[in-house]
Amino acid sequence: MTQCPPLILTLALGASDLNRGLLDGSVQIQAAGTRCLTFSSPERHWRMFRRREFDIAEVSFGAFLSIEERTPGEFVAIPAFPHRRFRHSYIFVGHGSTLDSPAQLAGKRIGLRTWTNTAGVWTRGILQDQYGVDLTDVEWVIQDADTAGSENLPDGFRITPVDPGRSVVDLAARGEIDALIYPEIPDVLDQPGGLRRLISDWRAAEVAYFDDTGIFPIMHTVVLRREIVDDNPWLPFETLRAFRASKDLALDAVRDPRKICLAWARDTYEQQVAVMGADPFAYDPEGSRKAIETLIGYAVAQGILEKPVTVEELFHPSTLEDVPEYVRR
Repeated sequence: MTQCPPLILTLALGASDLNRGLLDGSVQIQAAGTRCLTFSSPERHWRMFRRREFDIAEVSFGAFLSIEERTPGEFVAIPAFPHRRFRHSYIFVGHGSTLDSPAQLAGKRIGLRTWTNTAGVWTRGILQDQYGVDLTDVEWVIQDADTAGSENLPDGFRITPVDPGRSVVDLAARGEIDALIYPEIPDVLDQPGGLRRLISDWRAAEVAYFDDTGIFPIMHTVVLRREIVDDNPWLPFETLRAFRASKDLALDAVRDPRKICLAWARDTYEQQVAVMGADPFAYDPEGSRKAIETLIGYAVAQGILEKPVTVEELFHPSTLEDVPEYVRR
């Protein structure tokens, strides 16, 4: 009996519990073998978008939108979102700052890592929508070249690059800029001469944001190289199925206090369910539509996209609806 040669795929993923099933091999993509690699988010995104080193990768949603604007169809996205994060708790000021509200950032100097970094796109949008900050009135101080490979920054915004050898974290800690929007927690948070969060009761602010909008901000999506999809048109849907199975394993584990080294893990989980429901990490276009459309709107307003795109245009057609139950029987 003749056997088809196996398709071996290279996956570059974040080392998160949502991806653990794929990383440890307990979840497989049907009809394919996988080699999984883990890197920091900036390295993974850069190597996928600049060098196309992987077959499948978890990437910055904001950077993907920028690339889709310039070279439509270069990558094929599926509606899997392995990383979401609220952003109110990632606005920082120096310990000596007198600022205590995001509304006070109007007209100030604010540091960013890059312009298309998804965390920055969300936070700028939230500053405008929730707190009335005119984004064109702010001076944006940018640390790094853009992950997506586009150094053509948008018109209509005051954007200043950081001098070589300096960092926006240090500038904010020294008070040389007024605030910092950052994708991660800076090492100098709550250190002498370091940074503090601008919003002191950030958890309440994030819960209120979710109550008001129903949005759990999406940071990352998953993309496949176009040529491998052209050769294997079944692959996007089977990849989505595998990511969903890995997510389900993670949600099962978080309910089990034997698998989490936190004393009050179950209580924390129940608090989350009370606010956000049993599965706030929806890996489907409809369950994530409002978050996706909001991010697209922010990308247009911030010059990352020239015009809006639809959810249906972003993701592979096979991933827009599930196989009907009667077909699977």
